[in-house]
Amino acid sequence: MSLHPTLQPYADAWTHSIEAISELVNPLVEGEWNRRTPCPGWSVRDVVSHVIGLDCEMLGDPRPIHTLPRDLFHVTNDHQRYMEMQVDVRRHHTAPEMTSELEYVIIRRNRQLRNDSRDPGTKVRGPLGTELTLADSMRQHAFDVWVHEQDLRAALGRPGNLDSPGAHVARDVLLDALPDIVAVKADAPRSSAIVFDVHGPVEFLRTIRVDIQGRGTLETAPALGPAASLSLDWETYVRLACGRVTPEAVADRVKAEGDPELTSAILRNFTVTR
Repeated sequence: MSLHPTLQPYADAWTHSIEAISELVNPLVEGEWNRRTPCPGWSVRDVVSHVIGLDCEMLGDPRPIHTLPRDLFHVTNDHQRYMEMQVDVRRHHTAPEMTSELEYVIIRRNRQLRNDSRDPGTKVRGPLGTELTLADSMRQHAFDVWVHEQDLRAALGRPGNLDSPGAHVARDVLLDALPDIVAVKADAPRSSAIVFDVHGPVEFLRTIRVDIQGRGTLETAPALGPAASLSLDWETYVRLACGRVTPEAVADRVKAEGDPELTSAILRNFTVTR
């Protein structure tokens, strides 16, 4: 039994990121676990708790029975409440408890992946009782764990892995969201094109074309005379798309050309994660 070839890149990306997280947090002293991360409302301990919780759910473990306190002001919707459960239940865990649980869940997940012969189209459980394919679940999971690795690196002053396997999964996940951001949320003009030029460890040039019906499509061909274009570095792109910074905070790192109202609307609606 072995993992389906189309799932292997997601498993490899997860492995790379989770091992990097383990290396980052193993040497931390107790106080460092309380450092704030760019993830709203979450400390280093909270981010690691979330990652552990995500992998426990990938393993099919039952969710904790736990009542959230009412003073968690960063928790404002059902999705956030769902995600917070695995975090809050570990808020008083010590550094050794956190690292040993992380190590144990990595061992269990590696064993699961080695023995997983399911088809990529197999339906599996997702957050809040949703159902999605195994391929979509593993792709989203690789994306999530890489983004949280970056949260931890920012909090601990240990930048790196911006071009790792997880970064390339993240690129594809974030690009898939662009047509909806541009055509629907930012309400770009019909029969227009918007260009995104991203440089740095992960580079790409993409065009979103909006057709006469207002539908957006992602293209690799550059557009002549686009309605707007945005040029920014990969790290800033990720931080914006994952809601870690506001457009105002990184205005000096984003070069916007064309219709200013359109570029402003795109940046206002750029966040993909919830």
